[in-house]
Amino acid sequence: MPKRKICVVVTARPSYSRIKTALTAIKNHPDLELQLVIAGSALLDRYGNAVDFIEKDDFTIAAKVFMVLEGENPTTMAKTTGLGVMELTNVFYNLQPDAVITIADRFETIATSIAASYQNIPLVHIQGGEVTGSIDEKVRHANTKLADLHLVCTKDARERVIKLGEEPEKVINTGCPSIDLAKMVSENPSLNFDPIAKYGGVGMEFNWQEGYIVVLQHPVTTEYKQAKKHVLETLHAIKDLDYPTFWFWPNVDAGSDGTSNGIRSFRELEKPGNIHFFKNMNPIDFLKLLKNAKALVGNSSAGLRECAYLGVPVVNIGNRQHRRSRAQNVTDVDYNREQILKATENALVREHYPSSKLYGGGNAGEKIAEILATVELTYSKTITY
Repeated sequence: MPKRKICVVVTARPSYSRIKTALTAIKNHPDLELQLVIAGSALLDRYGNAVDFIEKDDFTIAAKVFMVLEGENPTTMAKTTGLGVMELTNVFYNLQPDAVITIADRFETIATSIAASYQNIPLVHIQGGEVTGSIDEKVRHANTKLADLHLVCTKDARERVIKLGEEPEKVINTGCPSIDLAKMVSENPSLNFDPIAKYGGVGMEFNWQEGYIVVLQHPVTTEYKQAKKHVLETLHAIKDLDYPTFWFWPNVDAGSDGTSNGIRSFRELEKPGNIHFFKNMNPIDFLKLLKNAKALVGNSSAGLRECAYLGVPVVNIGNRQHRRSRAQNVTDVDYNREQILKATENALVREHYPSSKLYGGGNAGEKIAEILATVELTYSKTITY
């Protein structure tokens, strides 16, 4: 029997860490052939150029799709997605995959789902059924309704996808592949590199060996006009904290120009001596940085996923992760510098939390590959009620 061709589309830097172990397992499976497509902001230097890390990890890229329009507002998000539909349609036509994988909930992932499902290509959705709000909420559930097979990360997510009218046997809880990486790091947690020496970045250099925090704050697409105001609250809180901080650049979402502008103007005017800024890191290095941090501050899903497994205290700001399942390591605060400062100070004086397996036990990649090799692949379905 010929190998099944599995086309995986990675559209942004966080999507790579969300799928990396599954990519490895698909690549190594005797009955599968990996077709890796890199698209969107994963190709752009200002958002960390994830393609560099992907190629260094020895993955062969079948196609690159440049589709991001400048502007970082709702209009350019819609146009970027439209371009993605047009370009990915041609990619799938040329590659002729047996199945296409779309990942999670980023706004542009709906382009993958439309381009595949409209061409009668079985669509597999990873990380469906979760809850967050904003455009991610709509896109995630739209991906679910376009998809034929659902590989979810939690028991709660599986129940929710079934309630959306999907066949229960086509909704499988594999856990999240990003937890596979977190498990690797927890088994070898030492921070065996100097982040500033290895990745450069910008900002002050400082003594971080005695303790540091990580900040990762993205704009909220439904609140994009407040993005600059929101990030300035965090910036002032972290400056007042006066504790070594590694801060990562935001994703390409509506409002990211406001977030970026807020960071740049604050850096020039306030010259914070305790903050160093990065665009991106290799996923394992990033998780090692998180594992050894006193806390993660911001609104990244990494706080609720990987940090739950790693036991890292998280100060979660605002509405971006609204109602997403969380473990006991998360403290929720508003876009308020006093609340952010107080919650982060509290995190600095406590120990790490026990590891939570809320998002899986660390073997999702192998599960996903085996399912893709053995399950019946279909592209026609009917709502179950």
